[in-house]
Amino acid sequence: MRTQESAENYLETILMLGQNGRPVRSIDIAVELDYTKPSVSVAMKNLRASGHIIVDGDGHITLTDSGRDIAQSMYDRHTLISDWLVSLGVNRETAVNDACRMEHAMSEESFLAIKSRLEADSPR
Repeated sequence: MRTQESAENYLETILMLGQNGRPVRSIDIAVELDYTKPSVSVAMKNLRASGHIIVDGDGHITLTDSGRDIAQSMYDRHTLISDWLVSLGVNRETAVNDACRMEHAMSEESFLAIKSRLEADSPR
């Protein structure tokens, strides 16, 4: 089943915020995405119901295996696409913004084709 783009964005944000080793809270997500606390609260409820996150008694959010898989896939897509666009001469800010939209719309087939070509073209 395909995850909605907004859920993918939330999961990717949780993954990125958690990379520093500190617990992720709803307020951290709200600040990072510039969303309201009530919007994030509803999203966390939905992600919890779908089994993509766990929220402990202190409000710390942890990705489940399924949530981590989705988040890592989006992060990998985002990183590869934004780096590729920069290598083509697109400025970093534009590349990151474009990659954010492209990562959700692109089929797995197209993504893997681009990834394969970039890997084949890169010096070893």
